[in-house]
Amino acid sequence: MRRLIVNADDFGRSASINEAVVLAHRDGILTTASLMVNEPHAASAIAMARGNPRLGVGLHLTLVRGKAALDTRTIPHLVNGQSEFSTNAAVAGMRYFFSRACRAELRLEIAAQFEKFQATGFALDHVNGHLHLHLHPVVLQILLENASQWKIRSMRLTADPYFLNKRLASGRRFYRVSHAVIFGLLARRAASRLRQHGIQATSAVFGLLQNGRVDRAYVEKLLPLLPEGDSELYSHPSLGQFKNEFDALVYPGIRAQVRELDIRLIRYQDL
Repeated sequence: MRRLIVNADDFGRSASINEAVVLAHRDGILTTASLMVNEPHAASAIAMARGNPRLGVGLHLTLVRGKAALDTRTIPHLVNGQSEFSTNAAVAGMRYFFSRACRAELRLEIAAQFEKFQATGFALDHVNGHLHLHLHPVVLQILLENASQWKIRSMRLTADPYFLNKRLASGRRFYRVSHAVIFGLLARRAASRLRQHGIQATSAVFGLLQNGRVDRAYVEKLLPLLPEGDSELYSHPSLGQFKNEFDALVYPGIRAQVRELDIRLIRYQDL
């Protein structure tokens, strides 16, 4: 059996993204969405998700390139004067690893984001991170230490198989190779730890090496090659910048392809 989670990241970041998520769920193959609880359109996203109870909603933990739940006085080593995280993921990741002050403040901020998610009343479908920072060793350790309290049952293991991706797409080879290697190593390190804590994950994740190009051609090529077992395809659908990703998720031919290939669309909570 082949089962597929189709997820939208960045839910709550803009009105365009929110609308695309709901339409792709109602009219397409989207099954889950990852909520950025601190972004300007989070309240709207929450209201829209409540009107679509079959949509699995998870937490898109944001520790870089986004807003914090706590103010600058509480987490001065993580954010600027406007409570915004660094836009440089590599630099932020190094600081989070080596700075004791950062590590202490990360615990506070991560707890605050989970508290905001819990206030929505949604069952936590999954956890992942903006720019995949949930796999950062320090962040992952905090998540695992609090998995029971925060009811973490499923998490994304972001490891997009490069050699399969070579059959599906071309271009930007350095980006694709580097990300396949880096996140492959991080995911392998995290996999055994997730199993020890009873946290579910899919055996394959697709979308990382596309970076905004999960378009119709890619999805049409991917579906017949989908491995047995459970996989996740994640994207960033919107009615603006990444409309190509939205168009792929609602294209009738792709919905028909899913049926013809007998691929079961699921949420993380269905694992």
